[in-house]
Amino acid sequence: MVLFFTLSITNAQIQEDKKLHFAAGTIASTVGYEYVYSKTKDRKKAFAAGILTSVLAGVAKETYDSTQSGNKFDIKDLSATALGGISVSVTIQLFKKKNKKKNKKNDK
Repeated sequence: MVLFFTLSITNAQIQEDKKLHFAAGTIASTVGYEYVYSKTKDRKKAFAAGILTSVLAGVAKETYDSTQSGNKFDIKDLSATALGGISVSVTIQLFKKKNKKKNKKNDK
């Protein structure tokens, strides 16, 4: 109950814009990870590609924003996008590792 209450308060304090950047980072990272993994079957390269894809998406968006009148390059927005990418890449790694162990166990 305490954990739920703490997470509710934390969630309420995060700006909607940062949530959108986090979500964009997860999407970009998932696409980058899965694309590289489908081509190489190398989890390390896919992991790096996932994170780099989210960072690239964040830099591109913030660079575009900085060209708009009254706007600037926001490092916090970039950080939220990158954090989304890191989160999903780590999660994918964990599930792929778990599936690999499960498949080896079933093969025996």
